[in-house]
Amino acid sequence: MLPAFFSQRLSLKPRTLADLDDCIAMDRDPEVTRHIDGPWHEPDAHRRFVVDRITRAYPDGLGYWSIAERSAPARFVGWVLLIPEDTYGPEVEIGWRLVREAWGRGIASEAARVVIAHAFGTVGLQSVVAGIAEGNLASQRVAQKLGMRREGSVGGYVRFRSDAR
Repeated sequence: MLPAFFSQRLSLKPRTLADLDDCIAMDRDPEVTRHIDGPWHEPDAHRRFVVDRITRAYPDGLGYWSIAERSAPARFVGWVLLIPEDTYGPEVEIGWRLVREAWGRGIASEAARVVIAHAFGTVGLQSVVAGIAEGNLASQRVAQKLGMRREGSVGGYVRFRSDAR
């Protein structure tokens, strides 16, 4: 079981099937998934994809956390993940997705900082990576704010890495 985390403004709780409808609604916003390949416009495949990601067994300490603001704990604003890269590894990736109303407020950076501290401190990882679409400048800025360094680009994605300090 993943731990829950709290930061100054946010609560991060392990994502469960209770978050399914919120996750699907978020993904259906074409601006939210503009830079992310997925079955967003195929309702059955989309639901299966999200259910699989929620119910999949990840290695200890890895998985998805749903994000809520502490001032509105029942309102889903997105998720942050720490999972084997492309679900198989061997590297571990960090990623985030937020509802559009939560953009531009530092929520992704704040949530990801908590998860990176968990990755290095509790899980004992030596590094985490992020693959971000070349056109997704906002997520690239989040990676930079987290202290991740750009390693290059492949297939339309920019790769970032952060090492344990």
